[in-house]
Formats: sequence, structure tokens, C-alpha cells
Amino acid sequence: MKLLVFSDSHGNIEHMRRAVEQERPDQILHLGDVMRDAVELSRSYPNIPLELVPGNCDYATDVPAQKILFFEGRRILMTHGHIYHVKLGIGQAVRAAVEAKVDILLFGHTHEAFCCQQDGLWVMNPGTIRGGLVPTCGVILLEGDHTSCEIIEIPRG
Repeated sequence: MKLLVFSDSHGNIEHMRRAVEQERPDQILHLGDVMRDAVELSRSYPNIPLELVPGNCDYATDVPAQKILFFEGRRILMTHGHIYHVKLGIGQAVRAAVEAKVDILLFGHTHEAFCCQQDGLWVMNPGTIRGGLVPTCGVILLEGDHTSCEIIEIPRG
């Protein structure tokens, strides 16, 4: 199973469309800022399931600030990250992920992409698909018992 992870689209739907066309995911996850971009993207790809959480720029929503999802036997905590103050460090978010007994922690908010594994927990921030210098997103592959995560760059059109 291939998961495509976006965050911080801030109005740039075209970069997300290019990523979907390039990666052909089974599932799309959007980590907030701006959720309506993800909703619009899902209209273009109605056969690809979408999960989303709000970011600090998503107002007046009843969507929970975080979700725990289950894919291929893995537990994934998705959040925008602002509720864990990730701009000051990821420790609080990692502790929440460990307490929730998840396998993968996904957050955005900082616009700084990275992916690493620490003590059996995958931690990913896909950066910003809107793009600063380069639009980025995350790809997670779940194959049998194997999990792999990577950050990819999406060429500007």
C-alpha cells in the first residue's frame, strides 16, 4: 500500500495534483493548512481515499486535531503539529505517539521536510507541498511487515 502525505498546501492544489499523478497512491493524507485544498484535490481523484486533519490556518471545523489511522496492520498518528508546538521541537509529539502506541507519527506545520526512524517509530514531516524553494511531500510504503518512508520533491510546472 502506498500513502501520499501532504501538509501545508496553502492554496496550491496543482503541486498536489502533480504528486498524485507521479506517485499513483492508494491513499492520500493531508496534515492541514489548508484542508479545503485537500477536499478540492479529492474531487479530481474520487477513487483515492482521503484523510485529513486541520492545521492552525484551518478555522471553524469539527474535524479532530489528530487522528489515529490503521493501514496494513500499522497505527499512524496524524496531526498538523501545532497542538504539540513542533516549531519548538518534536519531543512532545513523539511522546504522544509513543503513548498512543503508534508505528508512524505524521505532522507538518514547520514546512521543514524530514523522515527518520527512532526507537522503532517512524517520524515524518512532509514539508510543504506549496513549496518554498522546492515543493515536498511524503511517501510511505507498507509492504507485508516492511515499512519505508521517504520525502520526495515535486518539480514546479
